[in-house]
Amino acid sequence: MVADSSDVPQRPTHQAPCRVPKRAVVSPMTVILWAVAIALILIGAAGTVLPALPGATLVFGGIVLAAWIDGFVRIPVWLLAILGVMTVMAWVVDYAAAAMGAKRAGASRLAMVGAIVGTLAGILSGLWGLLFMPLAGAAIGEYIAQRDLRHAGKVGLATWLGLLLGTAVKVAIVFAMIGIFAFALIV
Repeated sequence: MVADSSDVPQRPTHQAPCRVPKRAVVSPMTVILWAVAIALILIGAAGTVLPALPGATLVFGGIVLAAWIDGFVRIPVWLLAILGVMTVMAWVVDYAAAAMGAKRAGASRLAMVGAIVGTLAGILSGLWGLLFMPLAGAAIGEYIAQRDLRHAGKVGLATWLGLLLGTAVKVAIVFAMIGIFAFALIV
């Protein structure tokens, strides 16, 4: 039996044209701005452990720039406000932790100056210097002020532990900021 042409389904003669979605055209300036935003975030992440760089502030600046590039669609203003509060928290922790550790041990003003000088010297001498020069600077400053070696060691250790604890909290805050940012971009 031969099939009749009326048994075969017919194609409509007026099909809608196949629409292929067009690729979004990204301007070179947008690419440059995203590169700057990402660079600010990465440099800021490094700045959480390097005292010469304002880590949390750079991360926040990169996130604000990324939000602006995106027209505040994926990263709304209210989220930027929360991240701004986190930035201030990281900044306060950065300055308060070492001071609280030093004051708790009864540090003098010279011990604080010594810790700052030790931190700056530590930047120039690599990771180990960055870790231990604040301790040495605070201890030397306290020894100059009090002429008590045991007390100077106690103050140096307390200042160092305060710096270490403050850095750990600051790193946690900054990485939480980066995580919130990444989640907002993906979702």
